Amino acid sequence: MGRPVIGITTYVEPASWGAWHLEAALVPYDYVRAVERAGGRALLVPPDPDGVEEVLDRLDGLVFSGGNDMEPDTYGADAHPATNGTNPSRDRGELALLTAALERDLPVLAICRGFEVLNVARGGDLVQHLPDVVGHEEHRAVVGEFSEHDVRVDPSSRLGAVAGPVKSHHHQALGRVGAGLREVAWAEDGTVEAVEDPQKPFVVGVLWHPEAGEDQRLFEQLVEAARNR
Repeated sequence: MGRPVIGITTYVEPASWGAWHLEAALVPYDYVRAVERAGGRALLVPPDPDGVEEVLDRLDGLVFSGGNDMEPDTYGADAHPATNGTNPSRDRGELALLTAALERDLPVLAICRGFEVLNVARGGDLVQHLPDVVGHEEHRAVVGEFSEHDVRVDPSSRLGAVAGPVKSHHHQALGRVGAGLREVAWAEDGTVEAVEDPQKPFVVGVLWHPEAGEDQRLFEQLVEAARNR
């Protein structure tokens, strides 16, 4: 039996290579490497609300990757001054893809922005600037570099134990938790760091970046769930 095919959602951003300066579909290669190391075959998926079913027909699981802030009107809010870099077409494409994937019980690992997309897809909302709530910048101390902090994980969750501090880079977080999602990990300041849907075979969202760390068990769990479909 071949490797399970795991889709990874991509950014659509202006990019430069050689003499070219063009809009590109891209994703940090750590995501691809993590899927491949876990025994999956990575397939990059650009955001597009059209053709979702055809895409899902070819996938055994999905990773929703990180990226910029979601457009606040997707969860019925006005924009905070710190909310920036929004890409409404990416929001539409990923919300459509995730909604259809959940209807199919496709295994899903949602990371950072993807964690927020999962919450919004389930009717939840977001805290647009976390330092306003927790009073510090420890979740994103330096823009462009990962911060590290510990998380407390519910031992009954799919996450089990998380080895060591997690790598973090975000200034937003969950507000109202979406329907059917269970909180399963928290930072020391109380920020919800992970959720899961206990009614699905494998739907896990984490606010940190497991693809950038050494603990690859979430990717291994995703690939195993995809293999068992």
